[in-house]
Amino acid sequence: MASIAERQELAKLCTSRDWSKAIRILDSLLSQSCSIQDICNRAFCYSQLELHKHVIKDCDKALQMDPTLLQAYILKGRSLSALGKKDDALLVWEQGYGNAVRQSADLKQLLELEELLAGAKQNKTIICDDHAMESSSITTSASDSGSEIHSKSINGHEIRRKSRDDLAMESSSITTSASDSGSEVHRKSTDRREIRSKSRDTAEIRNKSSNGAIINKKVFVTSTSKTKSISLDFRLSRGIAQVNDGRYDHAISIFDQILRENPTSPEALIGRGTAYAFQRELDAAIADFTKAIESNPLAGEAWKRRGQARAALGESVEAIEDLAKALEFEPNSSDILHERGIVNFKFKDYTAAVEDLSSCVMLDRDNKSAYTYLGLALSSIGEYKRAEEAHMKSIRLDPNFLEGWTHLAQFYQDLANTAKALECLQQVLLIDERCAKAYHLRGLLHHGMGKHRDAIKDLSVGLGVESSNIECLYLRASCYHAIGEYGEAVKDYDALLDLELDSMEKFVLQCLGFYQKEIALYTASKINSEFCWFDLDGDIDPLFKEYWCKRLHPKYVCEKVYRQPPLRESLKKGRLRKQDVIVTKQKATLLQAADLIGKKIQYNCKGFMPNRRQHRMAGLAAIEIAQKVSKAWRALQLDWKISSKNATKTGKKARKKEKLSVQSHNRGGACCSTSSSSEPSTSYNSSEDKSASSRFMLSWREVYSLAVKWRQISEPCDSVVWINKLSEEFNSGFGSHTPMVLGQANVVRYFPNYQRTLSVAKTIIGERMYVNKAKGGITFLSEDGKLQNIMRAESCSDLHSGVGEDFWVATTCNSTAFEGKHLEGTRITVQKTAERGFDFAIRTPCTPSRWDDYDAEMTIAWEALCNAYCGEVYGSTDLNVLESVRDAILRMAYYWYNFMPLSRGSAAVGYVVLLGLFLAANMEVTESIPKGVQVDWEAILSPDPSVFVDSIKSWLYPSLKIKTLWKDYPDVASTFATTASIVSALSTYND
Repeated sequence: MASIAERQELAKLCTSRDWSKAIRILDSLLSQSCSIQDICNRAFCYSQLELHKHVIKDCDKALQMDPTLLQAYILKGRSLSALGKKDDALLVWEQGYGNAVRQSADLKQLLELEELLAGAKQNKTIICDDHAMESSSITTSASDSGSEIHSKSINGHEIRRKSRDDLAMESSSITTSASDSGSEVHRKSTDRREIRSKSRDTAEIRNKSSNGAIINKKVFVTSTSKTKSISLDFRLSRGIAQVNDGRYDHAISIFDQILRENPTSPEALIGRGTAYAFQRELDAAIADFTKAIESNPLAGEAWKRRGQARAALGESVEAIEDLAKALEFEPNSSDILHERGIVNFKFKDYTAAVEDLSSCVMLDRDNKSAYTYLGLALSSIGEYKRAEEAHMKSIRLDPNFLEGWTHLAQFYQDLANTAKALECLQQVLLIDERCAKAYHLRGLLHHGMGKHRDAIKDLSVGLGVESSNIECLYLRASCYHAIGEYGEAVKDYDALLDLELDSMEKFVLQCLGFYQKEIALYTASKINSEFCWFDLDGDIDPLFKEYWCKRLHPKYVCEKVYRQPPLRESLKKGRLRKQDVIVTKQKATLLQAADLIGKKIQYNCKGFMPNRRQHRMAGLAAIEIAQKVSKAWRALQLDWKISSKNATKTGKKARKKEKLSVQSHNRGGACCSTSSSSEPSTSYNSSEDKSASSRFMLSWREVYSLAVKWRQISEPCDSVVWINKLSEEFNSGFGSHTPMVLGQANVVRYFPNYQRTLSVAKTIIGERMYVNKAKGGITFLSEDGKLQNIMRAESCSDLHSGVGEDFWVATTCNSTAFEGKHLEGTRITVQKTAERGFDFAIRTPCTPSRWDDYDAEMTIAWEALCNAYCGEVYGSTDLNVLESVRDAILRMAYYWYNFMPLSRGSAAVGYVVLLGLFLAANMEVTESIPKGVQVDWEAILSPDPSVFVDSIKSWLYPSLKIKTLWKDYPDVASTFATTASIVSALSTYND
């Protein structure tokens, strides 16, 4: 129960028009007991300060408790009207009037409602003058103080939101109220009109900084002396007006003058800080907000604004702390929850972002920005259905909400739903045909689908809107590069390298631009040569390749490796010739077959976008592999026949020693590791040649290298190289990294393997009772019940807690070549990250010793396949007879996937070779990979090749059909003889 003293103090404050202090008293009273009359009284006080959003919130609370409360309808309607929501105000008053007519109500307030409704319906505009405002009263409970206070309205002023397209923000508003700062407003009604001529009704300043934070403001000024208050209030009003008009320097000079007289004025400090924030002088803004906090630690608005400014500087931790402090003063502020939710999202604390933004939209169901960021956060943690609903809600609230459509397009693009993504981007461009981001996203989508020429069109339009857009420049250069327009590609790469950058992400693109330009010049110099001369692994300096793969700064590379010749020199031989572009009958036959075969590599899983360019590459590569392997097998079969005859005559098997040694036609060149153009380089080193049995005309390495070269030329901006061809980094174990969880984000492509991988890790730990420390060494887990906790783990977080540190365990890969030997498969790693989450991934470091083990395993697997087919079953058209051949192909694929010998692209290359080998044995894979199956993961998580074979053959073998039609196809190597003809074939489609 409130004390009589508090009620008397409240009455006194209202009589003296000290609304801010009155609000404090009411806050205290409401913290003790939630009285509906006190809520209405606080709403009235807020209305006197023109804090309309606060008025609406309190009125909504009151109406939840008593839907017939006329005072709440009146106050809420006035605030809505003041905010420019005339129709909403009319609806509220009509609802209140309907309740009043049906029940015995306060006649005075009923008449007031009638007047308001009449005026609203007549003019559709509500003019709230002093006489109308006077009729609302603050009534204290008679049981507490026995007094009733009727107060005359004295309006304050606010900063009006200034709509500026270049400063539009994605977050919530920042509101400063007198209740935060403890200041007072003393103004007569005649003064009100003068002030309002300088500042308009509503004020919210929105400012977009480098990371999208918002600075919004409402400032209310008070003083103990009425004359002094009016003077100070007028000057603050002028400063605010200057901020609204974009005259920030003038505004700052006004606030400077005020602060010279009163250096600790929170209102002036906040006003000046806001002006600084608009000018992107965020350090100065933060300094002013800090001084305001020091002057009045209870000024919640200063905490909020400093949090927003810190967020704009990327100081996420500090920003979240400030916004949390601001929430202490205003726990149910949807604005602060909105802002903190966005900061948490950008800080990659997605769980906290979901919590904040969910709370925000519960309080403010019309906040479209909160909904779309909620969608982004939900998508990050794998809640795709809820994410889509949140995004859809944002655009239902505003069908022209550009950011909402863009985020929804990105959502669909991440899930590889290309049709819906394109629809969203089309909607974006209908709203704003000059949206550079939309052109970049659509260009990115076309690029991911293999439609590089369509991508170039979109990216060119985007660059016409924003010429320095580094994302558009890099992607367009990549597309020109891929389709063989090297002159245009180099121009874009050069433009990219000349840009001044403002973020690390853009710097990475610039570094990649350097490497890609060199690769483009190299390819241009080989474009009219035979494709066998194109040899990135043999010609390009190992150090260059290592830095390219790691995306490192190229300064060291520039000093250590030979550079490509200038554009003019490279392009002398680098233009596509007419004969390479023309599609002959032989080419058309191969392309039609390749498109059908290549589609079989597509994973039917979220995040894997169908790419027609990669499909065609896969089909052509598979056919060429089939043709070359078939030729080698014919020779081996003849060898087998001769050996069999000799064995019959002599009782011994004779072996014809025969070997195909392929030399690279590349001779030195830019980025080459040799300086002399007279020294030949070979595609494979001598140790690799020796590792293959001299009996076989092709080694396993040569078979897979065919697919690798096709993969390299099909998407030249993917750094696909053999790991053992890198520099000394190979000796320390350069490896792949495939995350399922990054921080708190579920990686859309690979998270479906999460639970199975977690189970495998627990099984390995249970068997070995130790883990490998991330920093080296071993941790044994047999003591203190650690093992039991680990076995109960249901997440990577639980697993990390059970072990107590970052660690990894290696899967087992049972050897076929050496009985009883166990190879190290892949490493399942769990590492705590700075983003309050974990890096749960598989990593495959290829050290020289591991390379030797798998090289031997692949050699034996290849020999086993050749022996299985080149004996008595050679040429068979009976699938049952060919069972041993089928199993041998899958066993070799198993070791390839566990080997992971490429910097990237091992999964695609592995399946391309699988398709080619089945084709060479007259078996064509006629069905696509089933939904949810990722073949490489099946191999990685299987401890033995037999387990992998059993899991794959259940769906693969039924799809195998005996087909020999492929033998009539034109020879791929001669039909597409030059690099130019291949580039042209991969870049031209008949839609």
